Amino acid sequence: MNVREIIQQYAAGVRDFTAADLTELNLSGATLSGADLSEANLSITNLSGANLSGTNLRRANLNIARLSGANLYKAKLTQAKLNVANLIRADLRGAQLIQASLIRAEMVRGSLSGANLTGANLSGADLREAPSD
Repeated sequence: MNVREIIQQYAAGVRDFTAADLTELNLSGATLSGADLSEANLSITNLSGANLSGTNLRRANLNIARLSGANLYKAKLTQAKLNVANLIRADLRGAQLIQASLIRAEMVRGSLSGANLTGANLSGADLREAPSD
């Protein structure tokens, strides 16, 4: 699937992108709020500034993804892989990050208020200036 296809399908009302291969796409600034991207491969994908609020990203691969400034408010990221992901200034308020892998993720100035990080692996993650509860 390419950028044009996913944007057109979303605009047409499609929300189910389960297990989609979106590796290395440039989806910066895209609106995919409420979409089902569970088990999708988004590794090395540029999602900077994207609106992913309420999106289902359970068990998604977001390793090395660029999510700086992304809106992940109340996103479901249970068991997602976000290793070495750029989450600088990302809005993760109320996000479900249960058992997510965030090894060496950059979360500087990200908002984690109300986020559930139960069982998450934050080894080497950079959480400087990231407000949380």
